[in-house]
Amino acid sequence: MAESKAAANTALKSDVSVAKNLFFGEIVEENLFPYPQMRDRDREMLGMMVTSIDDFLASYKDQFRHWDEVAEQPAEFIQQLRDMGLFGLIIPEAHGGLELSNAAYARVLSQTSRYDSSVSLTIGAHSSIGMKGLLLFGSDEQKARYLPRLASGEMIAACCLTESGAGSDAASVRTKATRQADGSWTLNGEKIWITNGGIAQFYTVFARTDDTDGKMTAFIVEAGWPGVSHGPHEQKMGIRSSSTTTVAFNEVRVPAENVLGDPGKGFKVAMAILNNGRTGLGGGAVGGMKALIALSSQQAKDRKQFGRAIAEFGLVREKIAQMTVDCFAAESTVWMVAHYIDSGCADYSTEAAISKVFASDAIQRAAHEALQIAAGNGFMKEFPYEKVQRDSRILSIFEGTNEILRLYVALSGMKDVGASLSELKHAIGDIFNNPIKGFGVLGGYGQRRLSQATGFGTDHILRRMHPRLQALAKTYEQYTVELARVSDALLRKYGKGIADYQYQQKRAADIAIDLFVGLCTLSRADALDKAGDAAAEQAMTIAEVFTKQARRRMFRNVRGIERNEDREIEALAGFILDRGAYPWDVI
Repeated sequence: MAESKAAANTALKSDVSVAKNLFFGEIVEENLFPYPQMRDRDREMLGMMVTSIDDFLASYKDQFRHWDEVAEQPAEFIQQLRDMGLFGLIIPEAHGGLELSNAAYARVLSQTSRYDSSVSLTIGAHSSIGMKGLLLFGSDEQKARYLPRLASGEMIAACCLTESGAGSDAASVRTKATRQADGSWTLNGEKIWITNGGIAQFYTVFARTDDTDGKMTAFIVEAGWPGVSHGPHEQKMGIRSSSTTTVAFNEVRVPAENVLGDPGKGFKVAMAILNNGRTGLGGGAVGGMKALIALSSQQAKDRKQFGRAIAEFGLVREKIAQMTVDCFAAESTVWMVAHYIDSGCADYSTEAAISKVFASDAIQRAAHEALQIAAGNGFMKEFPYEKVQRDSRILSIFEGTNEILRLYVALSGMKDVGASLSELKHAIGDIFNNPIKGFGVLGGYGQRRLSQATGFGTDHILRRMHPRLQALAKTYEQYTVELARVSDALLRKYGKGIADYQYQQKRAADIAIDLFVGLCTLSRADALDKAGDAAAEQAMTIAEVFTKQARRRMFRNVRGIERNEDREIEALAGFILDRGAYPWDVI
C-alpha cells in the first residue's frame, strides 16, 4: 500500500502460494513480510492522478444520482474519461498507456469508487476483464493493432463470457465457433449481462470450438463487424448508469489472427482474466468503504438525539469502528494480492479469490451499517446511502459468486494436501498426534507443531515484531495448524467425495480467509509500526480487534467440522424444496 514505508521484499518466493500453504500448516513469512510498498513511479503518478480525479468527479457529484435514475452515462462524460486517460491505466507506455502496476490501478479505482461505482465499473470492466486477455495472451501483432486504440478509449472493451446457462459455471458456455476452410471462424451465440456491452467496440468472446473437442476458445471480436449486435440497456438494481446489455453473434466471421491465445485454451484465458482482474474490484470496494466511513463519521457528529451527538453512543461508535477494521483488513489484503501479481508470482488465484470474497462482503456490511447510522435519512433517495447499498450488492455476485469462490478456496487448498495424502497411505494413522512421523510429506506442518510444543525454531519474522503483534501472531500459527489438521481429517473421511460436502468446504475456506486476511493485516500494522507512522498505534489496535474476532470465528469453524447441524439443515432444505413453499400458518 502507498502509505507503507516497508522495504521491498526481495526474498519473495514467486512459485509459492501463501494461501495454499496454509492448508499444509505453513505460514510463508517471506511472502507476507515486510508489507509491500508502492513503487516510486506509481506513487509519483498517483499523487497527481488522485487530485485530478477528485477535481473531475467532484464536479459531477450532483449528476451521479440523476444518471442512476435515467440509467445512462452521457456520451460527453465518457469522452472526458477518455481525455483523462482512464482507459489506458494498465496499458504499456509503448502502446500509449500509463503502464500502472496492478497496485496503482487498484488505487485509482479506489479513488473513483468514492464518488460513483458506475464510473469505476465503466473503467474497470474495460481494463480488469475487457482487454486484460489481450495483455496476458495477445500476440505482438494483436497488441500493436488494438492496444493504442484501447489506451486512448477510441475502443472501449468488454468481456463476453456469461450466458443464460453459464454464470458461475463458465465451462458450460454454449456460444459456438466453427473453423472454416480458410482458417477463419464463424461465431454464433448470445452473451448476457455484459458490462460496457452497449458502448464497447472491442469484445473478448469465449465460445465452444468443435475441432478442439468442444473446449472453449477466446476470440477478439469488433462490435462493428457484420452479425454483431447488442440489446437494450438492462434495468438493474444498482450500478444503473453503467452500460449492461446482451451481446449477440449471428454468423460472425472472425479472422484466424483474432484467436486469443491457443484454440481450446479459452478456459485458461478466462480464469487468468478473472484472477488477474480481481484487484480492481477489491480496490473499488475499499474506496467505497472509505467514503462510507467519512459519511458516517460526519453524520454521527452532526445528528443529535436526547441532547447529544449520536457519535457519543456506544452502538454507533461500534459500527464506525467495525467499518474501519473491515476497511483496513480489506485494503491490506487487496494490495498484498496486487503485490503478488506485480511481482510475477506464478499462482495467486486462491489469494485473489480470498481478497474478492472478503472485500465484497465487507463493503456490504459497511453500506448496511452506514445506512443504519443515517436512520430515516439513509432510507431516502436524496441521501447517498441507499444508492451505495444498491451499488455494492453486485460485488458478491459478479466475477465469481462468493459461494463459488469459497468452494474454490477450500478445494484448491485441499487439492495439494490430497495429493500428498496418497504418499501417506502406508504412514502411521496418528500422524497429527505425532508430527515427526510426517516429515517429508507434511514436514512444514510437523515442524510448526513441534515448534509450538517445545519452543524450538521460533526465530521467525513473526517473532521480530512489536510485542503487541507477536502475541497476535500466535493465533495465526495455532489456527494454521488447525486448518492443516481439519483438511487432513476431511480428506481422510471423505476422500474425493469432499467435493460434495459444501458445508464443510465453506468452514475450511472461512478459516483460510481469516488466516490470510489476518496475516496481511498483521504485516501492514507491523510495517506502519516500523516506519514510525503517526497512526501505527491505531493500526495495531485494528490488528488486535480483527485477530480476536477472527479467532472466535475460526474456533467455531474448527469445532463445526465435527459438531454441526449439517444433516438437519439438509433435511429441512429438502422438505421445503419438495413442497416449494413454507407450509406453516397460525390460522
